[in-house]
Amino acid sequence: MTTETATTGASLAGAPVRRGPRPALRGRPLGARRLRRLLAWVFVTPLLVVNLLVVTGPGLASVYYSFTDWDGLNAPGFVGLANYAEMLRSDAVGTALVHNVLWTLFFLVVPMTMGLVGAFLLSRLRRNQAFFRVLYFVPYVLATVVSAAVWRQLLDPDGGVAAALSTLGLPFLDPLADVNFLGNPSLALGSVAFVNTWQWWGFLLVIFLASMQSVDPALYEAVRLDGAGPVREFWHITLPMIRPTLVFLGLMTIIWSFLVFDYVYVLTQGGPAGSTDVLSTVLYREAFQNQRHGYASAVAMLLSVISAATVLGYLALRRRLRWDV
Repeated sequence: MTTETATTGASLAGAPVRRGPRPALRGRPLGARRLRRLLAWVFVTPLLVVNLLVVTGPGLASVYYSFTDWDGLNAPGFVGLANYAEMLRSDAVGTALVHNVLWTLFFLVVPMTMGLVGAFLLSRLRRNQAFFRVLYFVPYVLATVVSAAVWRQLLDPDGGVAAALSTLGLPFLDPLADVNFLGNPSLALGSVAFVNTWQWWGFLLVIFLASMQSVDPALYEAVRLDGAGPVREFWHITLPMIRPTLVFLGLMTIIWSFLVFDYVYVLTQGGPAGSTDVLSTVLYREAFQNQRHGYASAVAMLLSVISAATVLGYLALRRRLRWDV
């Protein structure tokens, strides 16, 4: 006779049936759940308050001020869409937007390619990999203002690298030869992008390397048995397997490229003749030099719209192409 049959028979005979421990009262688990939720809100509330004061509040205020002619001191006056109309007609904003687009294309191609290729080559090292990883990552942890100031001195045609090389008979960066990287309008934007790349590509390399090291080594062994070389390994195994990281860093590169400010401001402040102006430098100049905070808020709204459109486009592509991110 099985235990189930004996228990059933005892129940039918009226004998007491031994049962397991009685379940806890309903009120006690519900109270515990409420307590856990309350504790969660207690820990989250300070962060929400900080976010409200630092991000959400100023963001909503910027939306309001973009419809005013506020100078930062006096009471704002409502002007409707006048700031947006002026922004659309502004040559400075149009030029800055073009520079932002060129900057974005450059950083989507050059630093991303450098990071990918460097990470793939570094992943094939068996020794001293940690040394090179630290070496390439060091520029990223340096303060932006410090590294930009150093590069400004290095690229100075009068007192930087030019002076040192001229003493050797190599007039590199000689102003008379019109090779002034930060003073020549045709070279300034590319020079600033180069300096930013010097700091940025090591970060991409480390992230890509970490993603590549998570790829199953059996996949590489399988393609090697088929006679594949390093190029085919990179193209058919590495790139598909790190696609989530690649797509995410591409998205962040687009957003950060439209928000770039520090290197441009420290090296050129948007000059010469507006050749390195980006939207953030136009915003800064209008807000803190021209005291046109309302107009600067409208430019900030343009940046916000571009960033939001980028994120929404990324989400749409992710859903359409079924990116596993």
